[in-house]
Amino acid sequence: MLSHVNDSERTFLFRAFWFARGFESALPSFDQDVCAGAARADEFSWARHVEEFLEVRSSTVAFFRNLPAEAWMRTGVASGNPFTVRALAYILAGHVAHHRAILQERYL
Repeated sequence: MLSHVNDSERTFLFRAFWFARGFESALPSFDQDVCAGAARADEFSWARHVEEFLEVRSSTVAFFRNLPAEAWMRTGVASGNPFTVRALAYILAGHVAHHRAILQERYL
């Protein structure tokens, strides 16, 4: 699951970057099953996945912290759907919260 969260974080951050910087071409869909198969997450320790998450999240926070004000409302299309950069920031935060809630509900 944490490998999926890391892959999704990168994907949504790239989309935010693409749109914030003014690129207009649409971006393709993200197939989480393709990513999961190629990641081979079971070959890495839990500690390494946590370390990776902290590094990826740090990059995400730095990007949004340094984003010019006018970039937040820029838009683009990904997976056939329109997004603002601002919406992608919320999706990133919500995605982690969603998976944390699943862990709490099912395992804690």
